[in-house]
Amino acid sequence: MTRRAIRIGPVSVGGSSPLVLIAGPCVIESREACLDIAERLVRWSRRAKVPLIFKASYDKANRTSIHSFRGPGLEPGLEILAEVRAQWGVPVLTDVHSPQEAERAGEVVDVLQIPAFLCRQTDLVVAAARTGRAVNVKKGQFLAPWDVKHIVEKIESTGHRRILLTERGVTFGYNNLVVDMRSLVWLRQYGYPVVFDATHSVQRPGGAGDRSGGDRVLAPVLARAAVAAGCDAVFVETHVRPDEALSDRDNALPLDWLPRLWRQWIGIHRCVRGGW
Repeated sequence: MTRRAIRIGPVSVGGSSPLVLIAGPCVIESREACLDIAERLVRWSRRAKVPLIFKASYDKANRTSIHSFRGPGLEPGLEILAEVRAQWGVPVLTDVHSPQEAERAGEVVDVLQIPAFLCRQTDLVVAAARTGRAVNVKKGQFLAPWDVKHIVEKIESTGHRRILLTERGVTFGYNNLVVDMRSLVWLRQYGYPVVFDATHSVQRPGGAGDRSGGDRVLAPVLARAAVAAGCDAVFVETHVRPDEALSDRDNALPLDWLPRLWRQWIGIHRCVRGGW
């Protein structure tokens, strides 16, 4: 299978590159909280030599309830992400929800992420590609892996080739997701790096009444399986105190879990990478 690598700032994803970690809070809760998590992640990643892309959302447009916290919004959020990027020299990823947002966010961040529920929106994915920034497509919970071919073709129609494809589980009955690890193999056939979203894959959408629930303890288990299946990066949402997080608190991982988990994941990656 093709092992194309793409460059995102100082980080190389895919090909023969080391396993990459994409991590950060689900949503920017405040400038101080975001900068604190970014500092903790960057300092640890540099000590442990972990290739890191920092992620955080300025707006969580897809929330269960109208009363749910969404974030600071586009402009305040981009200011905070620009500060993270400038202060720590780490590549930054964020979600975009419209062509206009893609154009504006593309002036600030390194990776534009297409949310799973919006991955079929042609104008959005094309606008993201035209910014020249790397584009991370979250495969919709309603899609088969081979349906992603059409999303890739939309992006490639612009001449863009800096694409990441992310598996984040498939809807299975009500308020539940399952992960088919074969999907990671099938996604790879399109020639781009494949990411596994460990924390969204254990989410229970709408499963806690007016918000989504989740099974945090299962995220490390699925991540181990995904690394064994050959993913190029692991995506996790993390928080200093996950139970107090304003979004995805049931599936976000405690920040202090990451060093131990990373040792497991990188060990598995080193074992299997020679077989791909």
